[in-house]
Amino acid sequence: MTLAPGVYTFGTDININSDMTFSGGADSVFILQTTGALMQAGSTDVILSGGAQAKNIFWQVKGTVWVGSSAVMQGILLAKSNVVFESSSSLTGRVLAQTDSALQKATPALSRVPPSNLEAFCCVT
Repeated sequence: MTLAPGVYTFGTDININSDMTFSGGADSVFILQTTGALMQAGSTDVILSGGAQAKNIFWQVKGTVWVGSSAVMQGILLAKSNVVFESSSSLTGRVLAQTDSALQKATPALSRVPPSNLEAFCCVT
């Protein structure tokens, strides 16, 4: 599946069962909103093409975010519930979870957060 820049709204779960491509320029913005969960099958990739950037992909998820083993996820995950990355999965982006996040030998590409911004970045009450 290939997505162009825009806003995508789902009233059900988003299931990524095969590779998903975001195609756009460096300033293109992609917003995916769901009232359900985001489930990415193991060994699948979120691919960026045409200059699209992970920092411009926003996943707004009311339910659980689950990224399977050896899967590659890209973008900013805004989760109301919990976020789980299974073994050998990876993320280029950020995770902001209101409830919980768990990494099982996953490899997030993290940027350093200055200590003065850590509380605002880290925790939602």
